This record gives sequence, structure tokens and C-alpha cells, in this order.
Amino acid sequence: MSHVQRLDAFQRRHPKLGLPLAVLYKFFDDQGGYLAALITYYGFLSLFPLLLLLSTILNFALSGNPHLQQDVLKSALGQFPIVGNQLSDPHGVSGSGVALAVGIIGTIYGGLGVANAAQNAMNVVWRVPRNSRPNPLKARLRSIQLLLVVGLSVLGTTVLSALGTSAGAFGAGNLGTGIKVLFVALSMAVNAAVFTLGFRVATARDLTLRQTVPGAIAAAVAWQVLQSFGATYVGSVVKHAKVTNSVFALVLGLIGWIYLEAMVVVFAVEYNAVRALKLWPRALLTPFTDNVELTAADEASYTAQARSQRSKGFEQISVTFDHSPDPGDDAIDATGVEPADGPTAASTRSPDVDP
Repeated sequence: MSHVQRLDAFQRRHPKLGLPLAVLYKFFDDQGGYLAALITYYGFLSLFPLLLLLSTILNFALSGNPHLQQDVLKSALGQFPIVGNQLSDPHGVSGSGVALAVGIIGTIYGGLGVANAAQNAMNVVWRVPRNSRPNPLKARLRSIQLLLVVGLSVLGTTVLSALGTSAGAFGAGNLGTGIKVLFVALSMAVNAAVFTLGFRVATARDLTLRQTVPGAIAAAVAWQVLQSFGATYVGSVVKHAKVTNSVFALVLGLIGWIYLEAMVVVFAVEYNAVRALKLWPRALLTPFTDNVELTAADEASYTAQARSQRSKGFEQISVTFDHSPDPGDDAIDATGVEPADGPTAASTRSPDVDP
């Protein structure tokens, strides 16, 4: 037995090693990097209209208190270089109807794009057949629901995080370490609830709390870390850069930051799917060669991936494995044919059956 075979046998016998490897392999199978890139594109597209919308709303809401308005702009939105200088300038952004309309339209367009891209990612990861996914009209209605519920919640967690780290800028004085930790803990708890709700709303499949909570907690922790990293990046790198250099630093930094957040979301959903559908352990060399002995999880994953391309309810997709090591109980059914109304009943580890 070669060293690779020994390592493969070892990770198959130890779930704590096989599960992370299966998550990574499924991420590659689903082209998770491209799913995250699509979310990043629309997220970046909606960011600047959102800043314009927020600054315009602040101008209207705090028109009678210009001092408080400037404090808010300088402490929050003013942290962004170039953009922050314009927002903190009393003559830079006025509370005009044109600015409000542009901000609303741009934010809605980008926000709907983010929500649609998130729905696509969730359905790809959970192997939802194409004919079972919402049509374009229903998908956009679901996106509006996702934006209203999750978007407002994420905004609330951002405010909690900002209060915990920079409350002094809002006139609250210096907070003790315990209070700051409390704000961070509350933010993470709300984040976990938001991710749990978002994962269920964005997926065209009935998911239970047991199937979504583990990944949501991991995503909430990683999200909090990335928020702290983003604040550090803006405060120590971008803020003190020259005007020309800060433009590139801001754009590249924001794209990279949003992409990392999108990767966190995709990986969290991949973890939930692999764990719930029992798609591990995977063969160690399965992504690299055909000369490999597939596990039952490999066959289940590849079968579900093929069946997810079903476009019509009356379409049948046949999946066979000519080199299946064991056609017995641990393998996918011999025909691999899925009837129009659901998965093949003979599949003992079908990804469409909840554990």
C-alpha cells in the first residue's frame, strides 16, 4: 500500500479529517469561487449607491442639527477615503431628490443582484434541480423578502459592532472592555440568527434549523473577524494613503473584503450541505484522476450534481459508475434513474434524503 493510499484510508476512518476535506472538494465541484465572485460583483455595485443613499437620508433627517450630522458622517461614513471626504463636506452631498432617487435605484439594483446571486449559490450547493428553483419573477420576489429581512438585520449588527469599537466617536465616551465584548457578542448572536434565516429563505428547499445553524454560527464568527479586519485595513492602510493611491487601495480593498465575506457564506453553506447530506468521506484523489476508488459519498455527490441539471419535471437523468468498487448497499442504485416526482427510492445515501 502506497503512502497516498494509507493517507486516504486514514482520513476515511476519521470523520474529523474527512469532513473538512469533503467540504473543500464539494466547494471545488460547485465552482464555489465563481459563486462568491458573482455575489462580490453585485455587492460592490450596490455599495456606493448605498453610501449615497445613507448620506442623503442623514441630510434630510438631521437637517435641523448640522453639528450632529457632521459628527455622524465623520465617525461612520467618513472612514472611507475619498468618498468620506466628499460625504463629510457640507457642500459635497446635498439632500436632494436626485441624489435620493439615484441612491435608491442603485441600491435596489445591486441589492437584488446580490440576493439573486445568493439564491443561485444556495441552490447550486444544495443540488436543487433547475425545474425546482423559482422562476425569474418568484426569484425576484424572494430576493426582495431576503433584502428586507436580512439586509436590515445585517445593518443592525453593523451598528452594534460600530458601537462596540468606536462608541467614543458618537459621544458615548470610553466604554469598558466588558461592554465592548458584550456588543461584539450581541452582534455575533444576531449575525448567526440572520445567517440562519437567510440560508433558509434563499434556498428553494425546505431546510431545518439543524441543517442550517452550524454553518450559520461559523459564518457569524468569520463575519465578525472580517468586519474587524476591514476596519483595521481602512484605519491603518487606506486612510493614511495619498489621494491617488487611496483610490486604488479603496477599490481593491473593498473588492477583496467583499469577496472574502462571500467566500465565508459559500463555505458555510457547503459545510451545512455536506454535513446534512452525509457527503463524506470523499476519496483523497477524486478531484485529480479517474484512477480512483470512489466512496459512496463520491457517488452520491456526483449523482446529485448531475440530477441538479434537470430542467423539467418529466425529465429523467441516468447516472452510472462503470468502475464502482462495490455495487452493494453502499453504492448508488445500479440504474441511477430518477423518476419525475423525486429521487430514486433505491438510493441508500441519496442527497435528497435528510439525515
